Amino acid sequence: MATLFDTRRYLTDFDSRRTAHILTDVLVIGSGVAGARAAIEAAPHGGVTLMCKGDFDDSTTRLAQGGIAAAIGDPSAIRLHYDDTIRVGCGLSREKAVRILVQDGPARVAELLDWGMELDRVDGELARTREGGHSVSRVLHAHGDQTGRELVRILKRRVFETPGLRVFDRCFLLDLISIDGVCFGAVAFHERYGHQLIWAKRTILACGGCGQVWRETTNPPGSTGDGLAAAWRAGATLCGMELMQFHPTTLYVAGAGRTLISEAVRGEGAYLVDRDGERFMQSAHADAELAPRDVVSRVIQTHLTQTRSNAVYLDVRHIAGFTKRFPGVSKLCAEFGIDVTRDLIPVRPSAHYMIGGVDVGLDGTTSLEGLFACGEVAYTGVHGANRLASNSLLEGLVFGQRVGLAAGEQAARVERPPPVVTVVSVNPPSDRTSLDLVDIRNSLASVMWRNVGIVRNAERLRETCDILDFWGHYTLDKTFDDVAGWETQNKLTIARVIAASARERTESIGVHWRTDGEPSGKPYDVLMTRDPGGSRPVRRVWQ
Repeated sequence: MATLFDTRRYLTDFDSRRTAHILTDVLVIGSGVAGARAAIEAAPHGGVTLMCKGDFDDSTTRLAQGGIAAAIGDPSAIRLHYDDTIRVGCGLSREKAVRILVQDGPARVAELLDWGMELDRVDGELARTREGGHSVSRVLHAHGDQTGRELVRILKRRVFETPGLRVFDRCFLLDLISIDGVCFGAVAFHERYGHQLIWAKRTILACGGCGQVWRETTNPPGSTGDGLAAAWRAGATLCGMELMQFHPTTLYVAGAGRTLISEAVRGEGAYLVDRDGERFMQSAHADAELAPRDVVSRVIQTHLTQTRSNAVYLDVRHIAGFTKRFPGVSKLCAEFGIDVTRDLIPVRPSAHYMIGGVDVGLDGTTSLEGLFACGEVAYTGVHGANRLASNSLLEGLVFGQRVGLAAGEQAARVERPPPVVTVVSVNPPSDRTSLDLVDIRNSLASVMWRNVGIVRNAERLRETCDILDFWGHYTLDKTFDDVAGWETQNKLTIARVIAASARERTESIGVHWRTDGEPSGKPYDVLMTRDPGGSRPVRRVWQ
């Protein structure tokens, strides 16, 4: 049987001689914090097209509650932020990338303030809170728990005020155009204009993660791994795809979607308790509720299994002024009849942030010439094996700026427009039976949650790979003409890459926890690259 690693090069059929063409200097795919910041930085160097799957606001950035971790203050604050990030990363963090993150962070925050971002203040000074894994309070926030909304407001205004920057919304990324290891742009589908070929001197992937691969997730419906799958099909190297971070606390109401309950809630003193009202984190870790996310998620999951419970609970009843500090959380709970001043908040872990991604250098370059990546879709190495809380928005700002600058400067040095060459994709018709896509999506999410979730082992990972190969055999050979079909193929593709990577990393480290895990040795990365001859994970051992 053919496996997923024999996947077709392009999802859809097209002929460049009969398809609409768009030319730009820099193409940015994704409008979250990383994509928006990259587009702003690239614009002074040439024309920039920012392409987003839905509306500009439809990104995971908008949902961020906690804040932006930044070392505002004396040089010792920067060093301490570096130390915390390295420690929480469990030995896999790339030190040069972490150093850039913490050193450039204050300048990016100052920039936001200059642009008009309304960060919370106390007595005129920036308010700071503490979250899991942090040794001090350094997380900046806006309007209580509305940091993401405020950040999107500022970046959106800046994007639309920037000359030479145009936004294409409701434009679905089908694939990257690559010829002989060089990226020349993207194949896209617009709900009104149909298929389009967007030719660019430089292309920046910034289209987020793949939380929808799992049944329980904080991610919005659009987080289906489209950018990761497109990069895979184009031949870009992916790294650390086994490293999905599960957020410990998402609101658990049967039948409702999982909505994040910010880590800052625990930073302000909330307790995690079981159904009997007893705290259980104190005996599990010295930092109790403020232990790193991987620890808290595993302890909760183990507790749920042992007690056969559906949820544990956040107790915030003792926190004065909670509704003012967390208006969004309070309103969300009230919608389900939960009064945070009187009631416990039911929570459980959910897939939250893909630490792995397209392998990139310090300026966002990938294994494909002309292709850059930043934000959640990229693997910079700053998070190692476990992301420090609220470092994600900071990563998007810092590396978005760096990547936008590098791509813009490179594009400016290219004298001629990118070559509009003839590219034809004709997928042969499938003679295999068709599977129900809705059932595939639901079953995929369930098997990933069950077998490639917070706790893993070799047998279940092998079983998952076999199941995904079977589904892929009857789904990845089809040519669909709608977003639902393409998203299903992307999720199957990325799920198989994740499962294969998880099988290869036989140790337990950070967010990747195996009941049969081997002791950690010398740090290594798990790399994946599509090869029509049959891809396999490759280890890159650190020197």
